[in-house]
Amino acid sequence: MPMTDPIATLPEMSRGRMYAEDHSAHRSCFQRDRDRIIHSSAFRRLKHKTQVFVEHEGDYYRTRLTHSIEVAQVARTIARALELNEELAEAVALAHDLGHPPFGHTGEDALEALMEGHGGFDHNAQAIKIVTRLEAHYAEFDGLNLTWETLEGIAKHNGPVTGEIPFALVECNRMYDLELDTHASAEAQVAAISDDIAYNNHDLADGLRAGLFTLEDLRTMPMIGPCIAAVDARWPGLDPARREHEALRRFFGLLVEDVLSTSRARLAELKPDSADAVRHLGVPVVRFSQDTFAELKVIREFLYHRMYRHWQVQRMRRKARLVIEDLFRIFMDAPELLPDDWNRPTIAAEGTARARLVTDYIAGMTDRFALQEHRRITDPMVKG
Repeated sequence: MPMTDPIATLPEMSRGRMYAEDHSAHRSCFQRDRDRIIHSSAFRRLKHKTQVFVEHEGDYYRTRLTHSIEVAQVARTIARALELNEELAEAVALAHDLGHPPFGHTGEDALEALMEGHGGFDHNAQAIKIVTRLEAHYAEFDGLNLTWETLEGIAKHNGPVTGEIPFALVECNRMYDLELDTHASAEAQVAAISDDIAYNNHDLADGLRAGLFTLEDLRTMPMIGPCIAAVDARWPGLDPARREHEALRRFFGLLVEDVLSTSRARLAELKPDSADAVRHLGVPVVRFSQDTFAELKVIREFLYHRMYRHWQVQRMRRKARLVIEDLFRIFMDAPELLPDDWNRPTIAAEGTARARLVTDYIAGMTDRFALQEHRRITDPMVKG
């Protein structure tokens, strides 16, 4: 579907790349960004990084990789319906979690605490560092040399970046001003809301599969309760697995439809006339309605108590935090234990510079590798 909304980001109007390159004869600049993200090492590692459940706990649970693919699918659907640039929305969606360390938000919280006084840690800022520096495959530049629009979307898809800005983002912004005090493009906002839709839906699915709660527990929940009732009315006695799936797909559809109707109404009210005008409205244009947002808060509160704070999840969170803290302290004290391509610069560095190198190494780990590395270093019965 062609882009017809005046706020759509046009490839030919891109602000370009940090390092000039010849244009592709077959792909737009945002398609090229998407392809570079998919082929990056960081994207492949998402296969073994936690969403909620640690990767080795079961094959059916979402990982960061499957989550990112689901977010990209939702983003393309919404962007197409709003007549925006699907390729930019997809690129931002696929890249939005590249900076997550092992063990999901538990790992991020641990690194954030460890990096206090060293410039902080934030997974969005780390994603920027990955795509501008840490991916080192190309002959002429470090990183992926993505367009300004994709970098902007990764940095601020959740809104303007204010307050204390993590060092990784400060460093990139110094070289390539991402206008951190404004909102991002409508496409990046689509990627952000698609993230919310995806995890609200699949966290319910994963919690049900793990047996942390049942569909009957969700009957009183706003939005999802009526979806269960509609399925039961149409298919009485339906197989439990199919019943869960049918209820959740209806819930998923309600969220998408709410975003589309709310966003169209906001665009009609605010009347931005260009992609850049969206950035300077001072408010997001792609969002849930107030009623749906309030109902989602009830569902998230339920998930907080019944899933994220479940004793089984909490046990693994504690183990994960200890693994991250141990690895950080060990490598800070003995950087010679790092692999060859990491230990030379880390040994030569001190203080904050060393902490940032150690954090880059740990943040790039998968769940599996972090657990193995911890055992290799701390267990005398395991070969290093």
